[in-house]
Amino acid sequence: MNREPICSDCNIQDVETLSRRRFVQAVGSVAVGATLLPKMSVAAEQEKAKPESLVKKLYDSLNEKQREEICFAWDHKDDRGLLRTHVSNNWNITDKKMFNVGGEFFTKDQRDLIEALFFGLYNPEWHARLRKQLQDDAGGYGKEQTIAIFGEPGTGKFEWVMTGRHLTIRCDGDSTEHTAFGGPIFYGHAAQGFNEAADHPGNIYWHQALKANALYKMFDGKQRKLALVEKAPAEAAVGFRGTEPKSGIPVSELSADQKTHLQGILSSLLEPYRTADQQEATKCLEKFGGLDKCSLALYQSDDVGNDGVWDVWRLEGPAFVWHFRGSPHVHVWVNIADDPNVPLNARG
Repeated sequence: MNREPICSDCNIQDVETLSRRRFVQAVGSVAVGATLLPKMSVAAEQEKAKPESLVKKLYDSLNEKQREEICFAWDHKDDRGLLRTHVSNNWNITDKKMFNVGGEFFTKDQRDLIEALFFGLYNPEWHARLRKQLQDDAGGYGKEQTIAIFGEPGTGKFEWVMTGRHLTIRCDGDSTEHTAFGGPIFYGHAAQGFNEAADHPGNIYWHQALKANALYKMFDGKQRKLALVEKAPAEAAVGFRGTEPKSGIPVSELSADQKTHLQGILSSLLEPYRTADQQEATKCLEKFGGLDKCSLALYQSDDVGNDGVWDVWRLEGPAFVWHFRGSPHVHVWVNIADDPNVPLNARG
């Protein structure tokens, strides 16, 4: 059997192609006597389908055994540290996958809730692209992903986390203090296997790097000298550095049209996510002066194809890090808060 190269960074193993497509139920309950029940307001329907509401519904549906396996105290720690805040490029937060071999851990209704919850965290225009990424990287949605719930939904602080290859995403109902997205997140894609070509064909995130490179082309010679840095830092090194000087060109030194283009890059980075998380990330960034307090660095190291299209770049502020590594395929680490003292629990 021909096998794709194993990714040393991601430790991926072969997975079977997803055999069937899961039907998403935004509410998850069976309609009984619908004609006899009063119609819910649009606002009530929307509230019921919010990811935060679905976390509570999922939690309430779990039996004792399930809770023992995937539910944890808010500050639960293991050998990875504070488990709730951990992030990596490929990991399983528990060992209970959506479709367990030899028996399914979750019921069909629970899997439908989880799927609705997951896609509810993203811009609907990105759902098809996300399914492609999951198919390319993990054999499809539900095959390799795992979840955990921290705290008790409905009683204060809680957080739902889904992990897998090229995936860490969170839902916390804004109960995690100071942070956007509930904590650090990760996304990536290896559309053409471990070693992608220079133009990363089929990669759903490569356009973000092209936008950054287009801004570099707008720079004059002095600006390019500042922006282009010889060696990239470790990709998982996205802890906050506060007011410490950053590598690259300070955004404050850009012209008005260059700043407008950079704002478009930021919009492209945030675009895959739901509006509430976009707004929260923007609010955190603005607390420390917005993009004007950030620096942009593009790195000469790891230039796929040696074509001068910089595959690795970073936008960084006092409490904002968006690190894009496009070599040999896309890994992106995101860490955003409104306080640079928030610690990072990351492992590359």
